[in-house]
Amino acid sequence: MDITSLPDAIEWQARHAEEGGAPGTAKVIRALLAVCDTDTATGRRIANWQGLTLKDAMPLRIHGGLHNLVLTGEDTRLEAVYAGLTTDQATIDALVCELVETYDTRLLPWLDGPPQTNEAGRSASLMAGLLWLAERIAPRFEMIEIGSSAGINTMMDRYAYDLGGVTVGPADSPMQIAPEWRGDAPPASAPRIHSIRGCDIAPVDLADPEAALRLKSYVWPAAVIRMGRIDAAVELVRRSPPDLVRQDAGSFVSEALAQPQEEGITRVLFHSIVWQYLPDTQQQEIREAMKKAGALASCKRPLAWLSLETNRATFRHELHVRYWPGGEEPTVLGCAHPHGAWVEWLHG
Repeated sequence: MDITSLPDAIEWQARHAEEGGAPGTAKVIRALLAVCDTDTATGRRIANWQGLTLKDAMPLRIHGGLHNLVLTGEDTRLEAVYAGLTTDQATIDALVCELVETYDTRLLPWLDGPPQTNEAGRSASLMAGLLWLAERIAPRFEMIEIGSSAGINTMMDRYAYDLGGVTVGPADSPMQIAPEWRGDAPPASAPRIHSIRGCDIAPVDLADPEAALRLKSYVWPAAVIRMGRIDAAVELVRRSPPDLVRQDAGSFVSEALAQPQEEGITRVLFHSIVWQYLPDTQQQEIREAMKKAGALASCKRPLAWLSLETNRATFRHELHVRYWPGGEEPTVLGCAHPHGAWVEWLHG
């Protein structure tokens, strides 16, 4: 589903925020239509946005800048909106327009790049997918991630999980992930992550306090637990940074798949809430590379593709898996809250 008109893109993003439990964020995003009528550089740029506004996630770009005003304490008037104390849309429209007029120069650069929405909670679904895969193919995994942002999920091997009563990972990890579990528990298998690395076109260094604050700015303010997870990720980065490279997703996957694969290890491409942001050319490059690698996969050197991505028609975030040889057709293992608050498992 492609959405190219500005009003439709803003409304879709607002509804997405509402579905994710952030009604205040949704109201701030809807106010961007009013911003288009202001005599500001930010308003003009939003109104004349070129390209696929939804794929560009333009509403989330500028919302990050507005949230940053609150986080830095420079202007905290949106706190009442995020807390649900101010709910009238016309009032919020006027407030957001006033903020843009006041901080036009400060907010404009937030439109220059895509939002960074890395979230550790999403790795609960991905780890459950590994539990499922470990029962079917080689349970040792070589993990490659695209759209890694700050590499938060590139550190998923260091996290402690409680997935419907199935525990995985180091119990003493500062990152404790225990989503509300719906449905049967995932398989109680024993996956082992042999190696894990990722790529991003603009990786974020969480060891830099300003970069960490910018990442928090893209978090919806209602998600207090997510803020704590970023702090836990910062602690882990300081101990040992994730293995990240600055590279586009298409070439990264092609190069990774071309490398020799150790016998007895499953190579896994994984990603979460990133596919919608990739250019069509990179999506096609990745599909073709995986198809070619899948045709060469064997029981001794299996291949898998694990993804948690948005179904734009239903707003559901679905966990899909494919593996070679044997399971070439995609299987929907479950769906999840966009930030990992709950996981609904559809397979025993």
